[in-house]
Amino acid sequence: MASEPKESPSNNPGLQAVPDEATDGYFMQQTMFRIKDPKVSLDFYSRVLGMSLLKRLDFPEMKFSLYFMGYEDPASAPSNPVDRTVWTFSKKATIELTHNWGTESDPEFKGYHNGNSEPRGFGHIGITVDDTCKACERFERLGVEFVKRPDDGKMKGIAFIKDPDGYWIEIFDLKTIGNVAAGAS
Repeated sequence: MASEPKESPSNNPGLQAVPDEATDGYFMQQTMFRIKDPKVSLDFYSRVLGMSLLKRLDFPEMKFSLYFMGYEDPASAPSNPVDRTVWTFSKKATIELTHNWGTESDPEFKGYHNGNSEPRGFGHIGITVDDTCKACERFERLGVEFVKRPDDGKMKGIAFIKDPDGYWIEIFDLKTIGNVAAGAS
């Protein structure tokens, strides 16, 4: 008799075997990062990681802006601003960059906690690329800061870079990720 897969509820106490039907249609839509300077962050996420700005929302009364970035073609977005908002929120796995106005020019502003310094909390987001090594060579040329290069450490073939605010981004490709995680599977 074959053993149960690691992902089965019997191997994961607390895991619901069948999602509640009330959650049909739920999906992961966004992760939010607070950013110091939208000019710097928009450049990184668009030029370095190839994302597009799907929607910008400004809240003058509360003095902040939201920039929704993702791997969607913005040309397919509706031109009506309300419809474009709904379109943006219908896309999976976007990043919401939140800019509290004034942080970019405040000499007293020290930045946000990235989740990886003590006390640890949030860890990272992950980006799938065609070829991890080639992507990292490009990141190197672009002056991106690395936490881990593909050949460093015990987990060969994956990398971690930092965005301008110090948030970690895991970089991996589908050709190698299976082998990287094989021992844990």
